[in-house]
Amino acid sequence: MRLAPIEHPSTIVGKLAYWMTERRFGKVITPMKVIYARLPALFRHAYQQIRIVEKEISLDPTINVLVRTWPAMINECAFCVDIAKAGALYRHLTLEKLETLPSYRTSPLYDARERAALAYVEEATRHKHVDDATFAELRRHFDERQIVEITWLNALENYYNLLNLPLGIEADGLCALAARRTA
Repeated sequence: MRLAPIEHPSTIVGKLAYWMTERRFGKVITPMKVIYARLPALFRHAYQQIRIVEKEISLDPTINVLVRTWPAMINECAFCVDIAKAGALYRHLTLEKLETLPSYRTSPLYDARERAALAYVEEATRHKHVDDATFAELRRHFDERQIVEITWLNALENYYNLLNLPLGIEADGLCALAARRTA
């Protein structure tokens, strides 16, 4: 990690955010201590993003998790993969699909709808553009709102990856904590 974590935030909002993440995940997550504590205005921004992901997205919960985890795997953001797996466990979803994401094109675990969403986010993540054929396949399975949701979730994940990777933020062991807490 390139910046030392700030263990004790200086603002009331920071203290509340630390308390909320510790309550939710079993510990204060490293991005909170490295990024958000240094730029407290981001606490509100992060809260709003999480609220949208959890309350406003109409996608099936499995597709929601898959389209947020696959870009993190592509970008090799260990923190984001770890927190995605923890989130899946807290939502009582299986980790089997997350662990086999690299083979989504051929694995029988994925249906055509999931493959279309994953191909779309993969192409957008790798190339920032998608072919017409990729978009047409996505459109076969999702309505316009869902397409926007998938696109936004992918952009949000890439945003998080671009915060964590340059600062050397690694996995926090959140999946292991979640496994213990949900056992």
